[in-house]
Amino acid sequence: MKLYLSGGGSGKQNLDAYNNYFKTIDKKKPILYIPLAMDNKNYDSCFQWFKKEISSFGFHDFKMVKSSEELSKMNFNEFNSLFIGGGNTYKLLKELQDNSNMKKIEDYLKKGGIIYGGSAGAIIFGKDIDGCKYTDEKLDIDTNGFNMLKDYSLLCHYKKASFSANKEYLKEFSKKNKLFFLPEEAVLIVTDKKITIVGNHQYVLFYKGKPFLHNSANFKRDICNE
Repeated sequence: MKLYLSGGGSGKQNLDAYNNYFKTIDKKKPILYIPLAMDNKNYDSCFQWFKKEISSFGFHDFKMVKSSEELSKMNFNEFNSLFIGGGNTYKLLKELQDNSNMKKIEDYLKKGGIIYGGSAGAIIFGKDIDGCKYTDEKLDIDTNGFNMLKDYSLLCHYKKASFSANKEYLKEFSKKNKLFFLPEEAVLIVTDKKITIVGNHQYVLFYKGKPFLHNSANFKRDICNE
């Protein structure tokens, strides 16, 4: 498997990670774009955004799903990868919980699948999505994510203002849930063997109720922290 978990930035902000992703996927197959974190009324604009986003990297062939049911009927083997976009993380996870889509995605990854997740599309691959409780409209759902980050949870769009606004909640949250708070310019790459970070901007590690401001040089030590 190969997972790209972006802090929420665009291709211009994450050029190295995007280049890695587009070199990895099969150009003979389309991308499956999943914008289910967004409000349904915004799907048309999502289509236009994604079309523009990938065209600058020489890709034009993709299919977009608009519902949990439609996603459940897709044959993932017909696509080179899944691209899961941002929006409301709770809505996205609910859409994936419905119609057995979480199991479908888990099976896809176990078979060597490739997924690029941005913002909400990245947060769902952590242990628990409730790190975004005060940034996204909360829904009454099971908040357990895919847990692909060695029991870390994930939060995106780190900036000084968002750190200050969420610090006290995240300190409490991290007493039971260690968490990476990524800036838009950082991408985690997860394979069966290792987890690495692309990008040189600072991120915050919340661990045992305390925040630590680190950079990519600290990442290997942080991800192995017990």
